[in-house]
Amino acid sequence: MEKKAAKNKAYPLRHYVKIMILISFVVLILDLVISIVSISIVNRQSTRYLKDTASLYINRINHDFTYINHYMGWTLANDENLHKMNTFGTNSIEFIKLNENLHKRFTELQKNYGQEYNFFYYLKNESYFLNCAPISVSYTDYQELKKQIITYIDDKEIYEKFYSKWTPILVNNNYYVINIVPYYNHYLIGLISADNLIRPLRQINLGANGFVSLVDDVGTSLSSPVSGSGKLLQESSGISNLVQPRTTVINEFSNTTFSTKMVIKFGVFEKIMIAQLLIMLLFFMVTSALCAVMLFFKSRVLGPIQSFSENLASINEDGQVADFKSSKIIELEQANAQFKDLVEQIKTFKITMYEQELEKQRIQLDYMKLQIKPHFFLNCLTSIYSMAQIQMYKEIENMAMSTSKYFRYIFQNGENFVHLEDEIEHVRTYLEIQKQRYQDAFIYCIDQEENVDNVKIPPLVLQTFVENSIKYAISRDSEVQIMLTVKRYQDEEEKVTVIHLSDTGPGFPPPVLEKLIAGQPLDQTEGTQIGIMNTINRLEYLYHKKATVSFSNLEGGGASVILYLPDLPDLPDLPNTSI
Repeated sequence: MEKKAAKNKAYPLRHYVKIMILISFVVLILDLVISIVSISIVNRQSTRYLKDTASLYINRINHDFTYINHYMGWTLANDENLHKMNTFGTNSIEFIKLNENLHKRFTELQKNYGQEYNFFYYLKNESYFLNCAPISVSYTDYQELKKQIITYIDDKEIYEKFYSKWTPILVNNNYYVINIVPYYNHYLIGLISADNLIRPLRQINLGANGFVSLVDDVGTSLSSPVSGSGKLLQESSGISNLVQPRTTVINEFSNTTFSTKMVIKFGVFEKIMIAQLLIMLLFFMVTSALCAVMLFFKSRVLGPIQSFSENLASINEDGQVADFKSSKIIELEQANAQFKDLVEQIKTFKITMYEQELEKQRIQLDYMKLQIKPHFFLNCLTSIYSMAQIQMYKEIENMAMSTSKYFRYIFQNGENFVHLEDEIEHVRTYLEIQKQRYQDAFIYCIDQEENVDNVKIPPLVLQTFVENSIKYAISRDSEVQIMLTVKRYQDEEEKVTVIHLSDTGPGFPPPVLEKLIAGQPLDQTEGTQIGIMNTINRLEYLYHKKATVSFSNLEGGGASVILYLPDLPDLPDLPNTSI
């Protein structure tokens, strides 16, 4: 009695409460870790998204720079307005009209690429500098810009820096990006403010204190760091960066000396962190409530349910039902017994179904082989009889020997797979028999690689397609050529044997070829086309739907069949059948 009482010892409720509290604490810690990781992941994903967005914009700017540079060069070399302007005075009516035409061209260019771009031309011989499109710079900047550009053009060393390259310059404490394109004594200048160049990037939400600026190759800021809210910011460092983490993304322009600098300060993630903490607090409250609810459960309810759950999951991998422990609850004991009976029934049912399926496949394969075996028998006997009538004794000997080898291979081969070299030799025997019957009506060629000796394939597969060529391709009008090629190659997963059989006959009839390509069954109501369908079904069974057969008609006439047979690793080793 004492042993039985010790065995059925009950635990106090605080034991289960402690377990629940421990589990809740672990879950809370996991929730905190998951929250931190999720914030980090969202941070990285947002940074990647912002970087990709900036890259797309920079790629567009690079394309715009290239096109504008090419457009200015083409205009200098080919525009008649600029060429004629050299022949007239700057105050003449003709010069003014030509200037208006040039102004219209670049006004259209501004419509396509933005009013922020400014375009000027400079005629060095006339010392004439003027804008050739509406400008968006102040007059003081324009005057200073004019002086600097003329100075750059006159100074060859400085000019090399700006030759057909977008380069930043400082004009009255404002940075601009400029490109000078020359053609003899004609110069076209493209210009855009550094702030205007990166204005679209400032529309991206980089956080309350995040900003975008343009920097040169030494890191000097070319544009004012303005936040997304429009507030002018100062570069911060030290403790402020530790309190509010930042991410800096640098994207370079092509064929320039400047790049964009994006400083991302995700103030929004602080709100996400607060939300995560509130979620954890709510979870803690719910967990505490659940622990309180545990006080209302009887001491031995959770234990039996857990035991029953473990019993359900304790079925061995080999299908044996584990021994069930007593749950001390009548309903669970009944469920245990019913579940055990159900597992035994399922096991028996699965074995029965498996055996029935194996028997079904064996019967089908045997039936398919049986359909193939007598197909050739009567024709051989008829040929030998005809030769005997005209006393062709040597031919009768060859025909009888070939026929004997042919049927010995068929009747002695009861395996599902044979060596490929034996199957090819059997096909050669079959073709020699047909040569005796049809004489010079066809020729054949068998080409095989040296590494196919140990390959195994289903028996009588090749004969089916060779027989089809003999039946439908041979005629008395012209000599038919039958080709059999066997190759091996390694694909991505396994080695494959490729068998290609072709002839120069009329090919497959279009309705038959259409069904073969579509994988539809052929009409066998008249007892024809059984061999092809049987062979396809055999390959499907034996290779577990991994083998494929391709049918087509050649361009010059004739049928083509290609078999792709993978090596099955679980095939049994078969003896080399002697033919």
